[in-house]
Amino acid sequence: MAKVKVFNMQAQEVGTMTLSKDLFEVEYNEPLIHEAVVAYNANQRQGTKSTLTRSEVRGKAAKPWRQKGTGRARHGSRKAPQWTGGGIAFAPKPRDFSKKMNKQARRYALLSALSEKVRQGQVTVLDKLAFTEAKTREAQAFVDAFKFNGSVLVVNDANDAVVKRATANLANLDIEEAANINVYEVVASKNIVLTQSAIKTIEEAYAE
Repeated sequence: MAKVKVFNMQAQEVGTMTLSKDLFEVEYNEPLIHEAVVAYNANQRQGTKSTLTRSEVRGKAAKPWRQKGTGRARHGSRKAPQWTGGGIAFAPKPRDFSKKMNKQARRYALLSALSEKVRQGQVTVLDKLAFTEAKTREAQAFVDAFKFNGSVLVVNDANDAVVKRATANLANLDIEEAANINVYEVVASKNIVLTQSAIKTIEEAYAE
């Protein structure tokens, strides 16, 4: 089991915490993580785009002029794709882009991604996340105290309205509940901040 330092919001060390070996020392599995990220992005797609084919646009399907003798190109209908207002060739239609991934695979992918972040020293454990006011300056002071380089994902155990409002204007800082954490967010963030309560929630949710 790995021991990690615990910090307060002023970046001062206030203790240590032991991380579960079964959850935070999982072997790195890049193909599985890639599969989870692809599935996540696919599931974000609405798949609602739709345009009309030549059979669906309004208008007459009559031949605009006779086939021969006019000196002009042959055409069969003004509803054809080459005409302005005509149908679209290979028109996109609504479709389902979603991809399924079984529960155990998703679990292992998340734990593998988190474990790799721990090995790379990109995980910071926080005793608790709380702001006295819903002010951006308080959230910025928190980021400045740790001197984070790059994007930051803070995982908390609950949805705190004050925290959400305080961090809303910081482009490189995202807040997520421990119950909703996913592989894409972990991989896409340079730094991961886990509160002690969030770690306990993850351990309870993902322990076998």
